[in-house]
Order: sequence, then C-alpha cells, then structure tokens
Amino acid sequence: MTTTTKPSVRNASVDDLVATGESATYAAALDRSRVLDALIDEQAAADPTRFRMLTGDRPTGPLHIGHYLASLRNRVRLQDKGVETFVVIADYQVITDRDSVGEIGANVQGLVLDYLAAGLDPERSTIFTHSAVPALNQLMLPFLSLVTDAELRRNPTVKDELALSSERPLSGLLLTYPVHQAADILFCHSRIVPVGRDQLPHLEQTRSIARRFNSRYAAGHSVFPEPEALLSDVPLLLGTDGTKMSKSKGNVINLRDSADETAARIRLARTDSERRITFEPDRRPEVANLLTIAALFLERSPEAVADEIGDGGARALKQVVTEAVNHSLAGHRARRADFARDPAYVTSVLHEGNARANEVAERSLATVRAVMGMSY
Repeated sequence: MTTTTKPSVRNASVDDLVATGESATYAAALDRSRVLDALIDEQAAADPTRFRMLTGDRPTGPLHIGHYLASLRNRVRLQDKGVETFVVIADYQVITDRDSVGEIGANVQGLVLDYLAAGLDPERSTIFTHSAVPALNQLMLPFLSLVTDAELRRNPTVKDELALSSERPLSGLLLTYPVHQAADILFCHSRIVPVGRDQLPHLEQTRSIARRFNSRYAAGHSVFPEPEALLSDVPLLLGTDGTKMSKSKGNVINLRDSADETAARIRLARTDSERRITFEPDRRPEVANLLTIAALFLERSPEAVADEIGDGGARALKQVVTEAVNHSLAGHRARRADFARDPAYVTSVLHEGNARANEVAERSLATVRAVMGMSY
C-alpha cells in the first residue's frame, strides 16, 4: 500500500499557497481538456452540436504568428473534425481599453482574410462581429445581475489593467469585460472554448454565470451549458524583443508580412552572446523562444532543432527560423492574397455569418425572456 504525505504549509507564504492552488486547478483543467479532445476525435463528426465551439479575436491590428500557432491552426483542426464553430470578431471590445476604434474596418477585413486563408470554411464556421448581433449584447443585462463588483475586480485581466491605469480611469466596459465574454460564449450555447492557461479565470466566470442563471431564473433547468476549456499545448511565445508578444509593442511577425519583411523582423530578434545553440528556456529565454517558433512550424522538438544548429550561432538560428516561418506560411500568404483580390466575397462571408449569428442569438434571447417571465 502506498501512502501520500501532505506537504507542510506551516512556513509557506500566501503567494506559495496561491501558486500551488493555481497549479492544481490548471492540472485538473488540463486533464479534462485531454479527455475532451479525445471525445472530439471519436464523436464530433457524428454529433457536431455536442461540441459547439466559440472562439475569436479583437480587431486591434493584424494577426501574427502567435495567433496562428496557438489558435488559428487549432480552429481549423477542430472544424475539420466536425466541431460546429463560431468565431467572433470582438469589435466592441476594441474600446474596452482605448480611446478610439482606430482602423477597425481594415482590421476586421484583415481578420476575415486570415481566417479564410488558414482554412476556416464559411459553410462550417460562423464568422461574425459583436456589433452586428444586438441580441448577443442584450444578454449582458441579465448576466450582469449574476456577478458582483468584487468578482469583476478580481478577474486577472481587470486587475492587470487597474495596475497599469494610474492615469487612465477604469472604464465600465473593461470592468464588465468578463461578462461580455460570457455573453459571447453562452449566446450560442457553446460547449467548448479553446483557451490558454491565463484565460481559465474568464471561462470559470462564464461557467459561474451559466450556473447562476440556471439556478436563479430557470428553476434549475439547464438553459445554458457550462462550457469546458480546451487548453492549447502551444507555450507562451515571446516577441522579437524578448518580451511578451504583442501587437501594440510591434514585436511580432505578422501573418500578412512578406518573406522579406519576416526575415528583417527575425534578424532583429534578441538572442545572446553564446555561440553554441542550446534549448534552455530558463537560462536563455530569447534563444529558446526562437527555437520554439522554429520547432512549432517544423513540427519537431526545439531540442532537435538546437542540436542541428549546434555551433552555428545566432545567425544560423535566425536563418533556420526565417526559413521555417516563410516556408510554412507561403501557402497561407498566397491564399490570403487571392481572397484579398475579391473584397465582395470577403464582405459576403461576414454578412452571412452575421445573419446566422443573429438567428442563434435571437432564439437564445427569446428563451431567456421566457424563463424570466418577460415575454410580454
């Protein structure tokens, strides 16, 4: 018989305990995600609605390789397995933390181009914008009644923005951002949501809203399912400057970039002075990041890529990364250019997706009104 000894927590700090709890939560979510992925493989083709998925992006600028590796490829994979897919272009969320919408029209069109180029099929995936689906946004009102101010302020995204907003007041839209995300997910009765580890609190808030709505307004009946996380196995990638990859920092490789532009961006990427290339994420994060990018595009391990480069140094490393990215994205970029030559088709994809999303949202809102006794 094997016994397990519980670790002593007498001298543990609060931060240690929080980190331990978060790790346990993540491990449990990862286990559930693996089971869910296996079920999708086995059953999605026969029952697409059982695995209905909601995912999306904010149109704040062009998509980059981080989006492609961590999200776009996975969306196409799930779509092709038979998962019914909804992709929201979250245009209203652009103004959660900025003063203007910027080049939002061009950004929306750019997202659609990249979706189509990546392989999302408008016949199987519903691509739509927040602003075109009023019934979705109206769900925020009853959902807001189910959360407290304290819960919203504990959300990591809101907390981070509060910490950075010494000169900028927190907007009501940013404070209620988790509830807007819940409306995105629940309006179409999504059952799975592809997320990264840092987005798990958002999904847990959505699950809580669904559970509370069913209990408070629907007498315990399941009006909204509690969606499950489908965790990405792509690690967090750094930008070319060694910090978090971000469109606002300009440290990204955009999907729309030419081969020459990609090469120029990678040439400027930070590395270190050691000639031998090794995969040591803790000691050599910038080098490890470039190895990870190359490995993900080449579908190899970063250790194997490092061994192949050996004593070639940073120049050889950057050459390998450049070739991997440009070769892998050549087809995507060619398809994107083809779609860009037919803007009427791109617009029709969005209009048809908006119409389909409106039908679903209006049915959901009608159900909500009915169970709340508001069908006058």
